[in-house]
Amino acid sequence: MKKFLSGEEAQGMTEYILIIALIAVVCVAAIRMFGEQIRSLIYRSMRKIANEVESTGEMTTVGN
Repeated sequence: MKKFLSGEEAQGMTEYILIIALIAVVCVAAIRMFGEQIRSLIYRSMRKIANEVESTGEMTTVGN
């Protein structure tokens, strides 16, 4: 156990943990900044699909 947590291996593990933490912070910030815009885009897309299905009475598939 001491060998695993000593020297360069411990430093490398710490660096990976810091990188993962930084990525998590960036993801949370991006979701907070763009979350409403993404939600709005998805909602508009869903409405367009629903309107298309209602107007044709059937759902078409791509490639068939």
